[in-house]
Amino acid sequence: MPELPEVETVRSGLAAVWIGHRLIRVEARRPDLRRPFPPAFSDRLRGRRVETVERRAKYLLATLDGDLVLLIHLGMSGRMTIAGAPAAVPGPHDHVLFESETGTVVTYADPRRFGLMDLMDRAERDGHPLLRDLGPEPLDPAFDGALLQSLLHGRKTPIKTALMDQRVLAGVGNIYACEALHRAGIAPGREAGSVRGEQASRLAESIRTVLEEAIAAGGSSLRDHVRPSGEIGYFQHRFAVYGREGKPCAECVCDGADAVRREVMNGRATFFCARKQR
Repeated sequence: MPELPEVETVRSGLAAVWIGHRLIRVEARRPDLRRPFPPAFSDRLRGRRVETVERRAKYLLATLDGDLVLLIHLGMSGRMTIAGAPAAVPGPHDHVLFESETGTVVTYADPRRFGLMDLMDRAERDGHPLLRDLGPEPLDPAFDGALLQSLLHGRKTPIKTALMDQRVLAGVGNIYACEALHRAGIAPGREAGSVRGEQASRLAESIRTVLEEAIAAGGSSLRDHVRPSGEIGYFQHRFAVYGREGKPCAECVCDGADAVRREVMNGRATFFCARKQR
């Protein structure tokens, strides 16, 4: 599933071609994705000017004139691509088309159809069922070690599980939880509530840094992620531990029995260096 950096690269691409322009054509080519499209989906969007394109956790939020907000979640395999004209023949997984007054076409494709789209009034945004329980943003200036420590206080779940809980921290998924914990030198199975003080500060900084670096690299392209321009991200070439089972990690001389390990934690593959991370 795309994580915060991948969604942020999509947000940036959409903002560049949508903000300030009207959508003159919106075409939903099927009645549903993970859930049905809201009633009159295309009609409610057509003719409106896009005012902002934001990200909240792993959700995209486009605000249009008339205080209408379009919410998009990419699911497991969704992608938004930008072109200068509609495709002569739509692809089999091209489910939604957005054409703006400039002639730019954004196509939403989703082979697995785990994504979703919804519409809401701006006043309803913070209370939307998919948004209201989300934790703070790790790239917010207010996010620091003290805030992270308060979010983890009393939690007995593994620290990696806590970081991936969207009610605790918004947008961090499996890849970047593994990478941030490695940078901070904290074992993924450690009890979340035990991460305090200097360690919490180090982890907060590691989370922020790894996310910022991944955004600058266009995200990580492992299976489905591409930027709206069609380019892939390349942060996967800088992974220190993720997907590196049996190999040395990027920051120590671990090898052999001390090489990067892979364990399944809460159903997700978890990669870590037992020598560096405690």
